[in-house]
Amino acid sequence: MLTLKDLADRFQLPFRGDGGTQVTGIGTLAGAQSGQLAFLANSKYSMQLAATQASVVVLGEADADASPRACLISGNPYTTFAQISALFDDGETVDEGIHASAVVHASALISPSARIGAYTVIGARTVVEDGAVVYPHGSIGQDCIVGEACVLMPRVTLVKRVRLGKRVRIHSGAVLGADGFGIAMHQGHWIKVAQLGGVQVGDDCEIGANTTIDRGAIDDTVLENDVRLDNQIQIGHNVRIGAHTAIAGCAAIAGSTTIGRYCLIGGSAGLVGHIDIADKVIIGAASIITHSIRQPGEYASGVPFQAKQDWLRNAVRFKQLDGMARTLNELKKKD
Repeated sequence: MLTLKDLADRFQLPFRGDGGTQVTGIGTLAGAQSGQLAFLANSKYSMQLAATQASVVVLGEADADASPRACLISGNPYTTFAQISALFDDGETVDEGIHASAVVHASALISPSARIGAYTVIGARTVVEDGAVVYPHGSIGQDCIVGEACVLMPRVTLVKRVRLGKRVRIHSGAVLGADGFGIAMHQGHWIKVAQLGGVQVGDDCEIGANTTIDRGAIDDTVLENDVRLDNQIQIGHNVRIGAHTAIAGCAAIAGSTTIGRYCLIGGSAGLVGHIDIADKVIIGAASIITHSIRQPGEYASGVPFQAKQDWLRNAVRFKQLDGMARTLNELKKKD
């Protein structure tokens, strides 16, 4: 059982209220019950603070006087909440050792401290390092490395030549190391370009459910350290993503694109291939990026939503823009 003082000591933060207040779980400001901890990190939720039933609230110094509950004071309440939430994550794990139903190639090397779940298949020359956990129905192909303390949730597939660093977490249904989309036209039909590279994933990365990362055609597809990918993202072959970059769901990155460090890419954004994105670039949701971005900053594309009839009228006008621009230029010449 954790108390407010336990949390304050663990994270070296000041607190107000009874240090013996017990914290038994996590909740939102609006939905938390007695015994739970909530947080306030965005001023638009300040109105919920007065009515919250949470026993403890994590908040900033500026909001502490307004709290009717015991509080833990943080310079970054959301980050502190994230750290505390991990203390209550008691998800299931896999039994020690290799499950009897798993199929492991004779040349694979499995650490004695690794956990391999039921019906998992591990291919030739693959290495699973200390403390790694592979949940049931995993498929790990040949010449892969599952690094120390990695966690592969159910039905993760590493096709071939995938090398994971330490503490990588991959969620269900993700596929790493499938063939990149390499084709060449020959005598009127497509022929396949062999995909001879692999995938390298750095330390402390997280890859969301049903995300796909293709292996490189010659060189590897690379995720540097601490890259965070949401669900249902497509990463094409030979893409390189810089450290500490985060990409939201359903984004698509075409092949041979390089993305810098500390970038943020919104959901459903699309990046064409063979472009470079500088460090510390923010790309808005549903944006289409067709050229390299050389300078840090925020970028977006697209048309804001509007009433359908307005959209239909404007769509017609959009088709007329070229003619309108030509007419305007002619009028300027006559001035």
